[in-house]
This record gives sequence, C-alpha cells and structure tokens, in this order.
Amino acid sequence: MEQERARILENKEIARDTWRMVLQGAMAAKMEAGQFVNLAIDGFFLRRPISICEVIDDDHFVLIYKVVGDGTKKLSELCASQTLDVFGPLGHGYPIEEKEKEVLLIGGGVGVPPLYELAKRYRAIDARVIVVLGFNDADSVFYEDAFRRLGCDVHVATMDGSRGVKGTVIDAIDAAHITTDFVCSCGPLPMLKAVDARYQRGYLSFESRMACGIGACMACIAKDKQEADLYHRICKEGPVFPIGKVAFTWM
Repeated sequence: MEQERARILENKEIARDTWRMVLQGAMAAKMEAGQFVNLAIDGFFLRRPISICEVIDDDHFVLIYKVVGDGTKKLSELCASQTLDVFGPLGHGYPIEEKEKEVLLIGGGVGVPPLYELAKRYRAIDARVIVVLGFNDADSVFYEDAFRRLGCDVHVATMDGSRGVKGTVIDAIDAAHITTDFVCSCGPLPMLKAVDARYQRGYLSFESRMACGIGACMACIAKDKQEADLYHRICKEGPVFPIGKVAFTWM
C-alpha cells in the first residue's frame, strides 16, 4: 500500500447520485479486483473507503461512488485536473479461480463497481461470465452496457420493476434459470445473506463502516461463521471472504 496525490481526469454523474471518477496514479499497477482505496477529503477527519471499479492500465484507475452524505457530496464537486490524497490499495480482493469456466457475478447498488474489474479478469481467461445486477429503480441502474461490452451475459433486477425483472437479484436469477454454482458477489448485507444461503462456492465482498482501513482501529469486526472465538477485520482480512466464512453479525 502507498499514499499519493492522484490526479482527477474525470468526475461525472452516471446514474442517480452515482458518480464515476477516473484517476491517474502509480498505485494502479498494484490493484486487484475487490480491493479498495481510502480517500482524504478536505474538511473531513476520516477517509472515505471506495471500492476499485477498474484498473485501466498501470497508471489509471476508476472509482464509482454514491453520494450519501457531506463527504461524498464534496467528492462529487471535485473537477478534472485537481488532485486527491489516495491511500491504497487496501484489503484482500477476489482470487481468480482459473479452473472455473463459468462464473456468476451478483452485484447490488454500489456493490456493482468491484465486479467490473473482476469480470474483465475472468473474461481475459475466456471464462463465461454471467452478471446479475440489482438496483432500486431504473434511474439507479449503471454499467449494464459496460458489462455487455466485455462479453458478459447481463441480467438486471429493480425493486420497483421499472427495469428488468421486478424484485431482487435472486428473482432475476430464477427468472433467467441461471444454474451456475460458482459465485462472486458484492452488495448490501440482506443481498449477501441471501446469496450465502443459496450458494456454497465462491466469494462475498462485505461493505462496512471503517475508520483506519488497515485493521488497526478494530472498527469493522465480523464474527466467523464456524469458530465462536474467531473474528475478522473487514478492511484487513477482507473485504472479500469465501462464501460461508463470515457470520452476518457485526461487532
């Protein structure tokens, strides 16, 4: 991990309250799918953890974030040519299982971005990639076409039925009769819990409130599902864990 002033090349809204930022920074060369970076925003004490969406090349990377408070609102106001204090890459990402010839990626809301780089890496080894994306409504949908351009089979679910299948990602999986059993997922806890209950093979990426991002503050602790006295730091041992590893009880 390292800290640097990354240059903003683009920062624009791509869906409702959802922004895509392209940055130039040397740390791109070390990034893996599923990792995140911590951003320092002027006027705010704590850094904001943001998942890495795409590694364009060794000097450029993409972040996608949702405006949910004052910090991310200020982040959305930054312009091209400005610089941003970036610390990373942090955490453990998704292992690339080269023996898997077919992969199901399940993303919900702001859990969608890290799956894009993961899809790129599986397509690079000629795996078939099926992507199921879940959003609240049509105005919140993003990257549907971007995944298709990678050659993925893409399915969308919205809770209000305004785009794709009405309901959850599980409803969309059932509607499309998807039988792939190796899964990688990222999104809100209720969605991850449903994926964890349904599948036995693959990985889940957990979202959690964080402070330091390196495991020192113990602010993002989760219990192990099997061992009663074992705990995991989402930012350090995670955010990606094997399915069935983490209990859905945050400390």
